[in-house]
Amino acid sequence: MSFKRLFTRFLAARPERLHFAAHSHHPWPDVTLDAHLRYWNDSAVAMDDKWDSIFEDVVPALRRRLGAVLGLGDGASLALAPNTHEQVNRVFSSFEPPVRIVTTDGEFHSFRRQTRRWEEAGRASVVRVRMEPFPTFSDRFTQALDDADLIYLSQVPYDSGWVVDRLDQIVAMAPSRAIVMVDGYHGFMAIPTDWRTLGGRAFYLAGGYKYAMAGEGACFMHCPPGIIERPIDTGWFAGFGALTERSDEVPYGPGGDRFWGATFDPSGLYRLDAVLRLFEQERISVAAVRGHVGELHQRFLAAGRLPGELVPPVEMERGSFLTFRTGAAKEIHDRLHERQVITDYRGDRLRIGFGIYHDPEDVDRLVSEVGAAASGFSP
Repeated sequence: MSFKRLFTRFLAARPERLHFAAHSHHPWPDVTLDAHLRYWNDSAVAMDDKWDSIFEDVVPALRRRLGAVLGLGDGASLALAPNTHEQVNRVFSSFEPPVRIVTTDGEFHSFRRQTRRWEEAGRASVVRVRMEPFPTFSDRFTQALDDADLIYLSQVPYDSGWVVDRLDQIVAMAPSRAIVMVDGYHGFMAIPTDWRTLGGRAFYLAGGYKYAMAGEGACFMHCPPGIIERPIDTGWFAGFGALTERSDEVPYGPGGDRFWGATFDPSGLYRLDAVLRLFEQERISVAAVRGHVGELHQRFLAAGRLPGELVPPVEMERGSFLTFRTGAAKEIHDRLHERQVITDYRGDRLRIGFGIYHDPEDVDRLVSEVGAAASGFSP
């Protein structure tokens, strides 16, 4: 089944381009343009009053759709923000430094940079557990958790695409006093995720930039009940419903409301809601997306013209992108880019991201292009 009909505007903008970086910047479905314009029109009509309709209509609808994808009911536990970095800092604000953080060596640049700066400033000590070898990661990670204040790891690490196994056991093994945060950015809308069993214990963060197909500015965080009820880093949206009340104590909203920040551009929320509504209307499930992408993975791998060592090995579960370890990652990426074939690389890892906007013919062209670009380099 082809889903290209849903992406005609992005695909027509550069028809010569073969985009295989869905893990980095996913094309947006056509419905997002209408959603973007709807936000503009709502702003023109309502101006300052637009926030009433955003909080009364747009936010509840988006939360319900996000909740349906994640098994979180009406989604009232979700806090929305323009980026996940802001949400991580809001959680961190509620600790007394120095904070003992246990994380991995496979976290995204933003978290890695921030934790290094906290270390420099004496605000945190950080244990970074190596992701590889993958088969022993879960055991090694749980062994490091005893003294943790904050535990942070990815559901699908950005530099390998491996789906972390036994995530439920890792969360269960966390010390009761520790805060657990799971970065789901490369898992959300790429692999089926039901957060009901973990939702009472662990935060879950993701957003619209990658496989949710809605672009920047639309991120969310599931906030477990009873954990950090009054974050210290707080914005006026966290008490939006109490603006007219007078109190000696700073008020917080219920559920995920308590982790809201301050004013931001809400156009991303319109786009993300439009994508999720489209999936409902087209009856496209995350499982269907995963099945489609899995078939494309198999087609590419079966061709045998691989640019390097597949990471993790083929028998292990992975998300929607393939990672290849090669000393020529930059050179292969650059050769492909010159030929309008878009991938990306991180160090010695070439990443190729597949999405529902691809079909078998795209993969066949990719096989040919990658084979030519990797020619002359050792696998």
